[in-house]
Amino acid sequence: MPIPKSIKINKARDAISLKFAGSDTFHISAEFLRVMSPSAEVRGHSPDKAILQTGKRDVVIEDIQKTGNYALRIYFDDGHDSGIYSWDYLHDLVINHAKYWSQYLKELHTRGKSREKEMQVLKMFDA
Repeated sequence: MPIPKSIKINKARDAISLKFAGSDTFHISAEFLRVMSPSAEVRGHSPDKAILQTGKRDVVIEDIQKTGNYALRIYFDDGHDSGIYSWDYLHDLVINHAKYWSQYLKELHTRGKSREKEMQVLKMFDA
């Protein structure tokens, strides 16, 4: 199991840096971590039950806590905090980032969804 030697949140809190033994430092955006959350809330209990995450472009990380000796729990400003990111899963996200990101963007496009927060009009006023 690849174990990170260091994990840091950047000042803007919109990305983390991971360094695994014998490798370069990798930067992963908060948005990518949020939409790829391993939680049942996002992944569902089977692949066909996954819920496409939309409007997460500006999500930031509020906190990160180590979970045992095997994972991180990441707390996001949109209230999501149920994903447990194992070292193996984080390593997989680093190695397959381009593939997963491309699949995510394609799925958004296919469903006519966006990375931007949806705007909702609550009440219309006549001028």
